[in-house]
Amino acid sequence: MTIRILHTADCHLDSPLHSLALRDPDLRDRVQTATRTAFARIIDTALAEQVNALLIAGDLFDGAERSAKTAAFLTAQMDRLQAGGIAVFYIKGNHDAENPITGALSLPDNVHVFDGRGGKVQLVGADVWIHGVSFAGRHAPDSLLGKFPAPVAGAVNIAMLHTSLVGAAGHDPYAPCTVAELAGMGFDYWALGHVHKRQVHSEAPWIVMPGIPQGRDIGEFGAKSASLLTLEAGQISVREVATSAITFLHHRIDVSGHDHPDALRGHLRDALADLATDQPTDAILRLTLSGATPLHWQLLRDRDIWQETLGRMAQDTGMLWLEKLRFDLRDDHTPADASATDALGQMMQDMLAEPGMMAALQDEFDTLLAELPAARRTALAPTQEAAAARAQQLAASGAAQMIARMKGADS
Repeated sequence: MTIRILHTADCHLDSPLHSLALRDPDLRDRVQTATRTAFARIIDTALAEQVNALLIAGDLFDGAERSAKTAAFLTAQMDRLQAGGIAVFYIKGNHDAENPITGALSLPDNVHVFDGRGGKVQLVGADVWIHGVSFAGRHAPDSLLGKFPAPVAGAVNIAMLHTSLVGAAGHDPYAPCTVAELAGMGFDYWALGHVHKRQVHSEAPWIVMPGIPQGRDIGEFGAKSASLLTLEAGQISVREVATSAITFLHHRIDVSGHDHPDALRGHLRDALADLATDQPTDAILRLTLSGATPLHWQLLRDRDIWQETLGRMAQDTGMLWLEKLRFDLRDDHTPADASATDALGQMMQDMLAEPGMMAALQDEFDTLLAELPAARRTALAPTQEAAAARAQQLAASGAAQMIARMKGADS
């Protein structure tokens, strides 16, 4: 008998997507419901694959906002699964525990919600047991492994846990445990949640963090997915299934050697068209132009014009929206009789290499950082090293733009 089970987590229903590209009204309309679209794709996959169960390993909801529309949407999706004879097993994560919707929902009978005491449920018609422990509150600073019942002897045992494991950048340390501890518990598959980046920590036993099914900003870039388990002849195999409605994307285009704006625009248009053909979904793009070109200063000086030009080219593909344009360029045609602005540019680079100057710039950056909301500070500079790197990047970018504008005045 073949059993199929779909595993997802961190759906964060109705969580807003954050992107500079959302200033575009056409794109804004398409991404307002991206998390719902991704979740509906999960349900579509469950029905198409005729799975026996769907596992939701925490953070189905996002934050403490109550939304009747969110509740109605979720109930409708669970009704679709019930009509298809598919069971749903759900553990509450840290975001679910603070969300008032979770205590007010009346979900269909096919949905089993584990509580904070832990428990196990047998999958109907199969010798498969689903074990789970929910967060009892907003925080879970201690391990939850002691709340799991022992695996059922002779059966396939799947355990659901919302955990940061031993810690992950950008995620609070909840329900801490190690991969070795999980492996020693005797379960055949650990259906994890909480960390938004997909990772298979082990295949014997399976220990899988499926990642977020819909990225919410450029930091959660790339195609997202859920995990489809197939249980056959006592063996478990796992494969990814696509879920993203919108993909966040980092991409670089090499512009080396281009010395005329017309030729460069043609090169960029072709490169974006090629990129679009490789995308399974609409994509929000952070683009970097790199390489050595005699147009170096012109690109920096007129970056607002190039931003608009590339933004239009991206939209013309029908698949891409430009969020931000960055430059990683150098000038390969500096004349021997360098101008005063060239000399000033070299002086600026020398100054940025001095420890004293960077220390002063770091102080300025730290002062500005302190004025931002806590969440934004964490995103910009999660560590001291990241803060130093960010300050240096901004200083170098500012110097390059100043020189570019001065060269424009020279010409």
